[in-house]
Amino acid sequence: MRSRTALVAISAVQLGAGVAGQLIALRDSRSFHIALIGWQGRTDRVAHDSWLLGTGLSAPVVMLTAQAIATARLAAGPSPNARRILGALGAAMTGGYLIEQEFRDVLSSSGWDPLVSPVAAVGFGLSATMALVGLSS
Repeated sequence: MRSRTALVAISAVQLGAGVAGQLIALRDSRSFHIALIGWQGRTDRVAHDSWLLGTGLSAPVVMLTAQAIATARLAAGPSPNARRILGALGAAMTGGYLIEQEFRDVLSSSGWDPLVSPVAAVGFGLSATMALVGLSS
């Protein structure tokens, strides 16, 4: 019971960070940039790309929607499926943050921003926590 409640709380706050990251990215035209494979979105397509590819500061809207649904389901009562979904989403988001150039930039001393950097740091930390709690049983 306690781990279910904790996972719901962790996911809800992480979802808030994801939505905040999405809004900041839309406002500032922060497209995704995966330097590892040389793949970068265009600043004029951030809103379009945010649906399936994400932004420089958030997971794609489809992932955030799945997270919201799984969180609500788990909040309603025990659900091994919702728990696994949140764990898998947390793991995918953790990897996504790590390969995203924008995330690494805003956490560097030269790129620190008093609004953006904490949102990114909280989103990353809670996605990793969500993966650990959601996938452990």
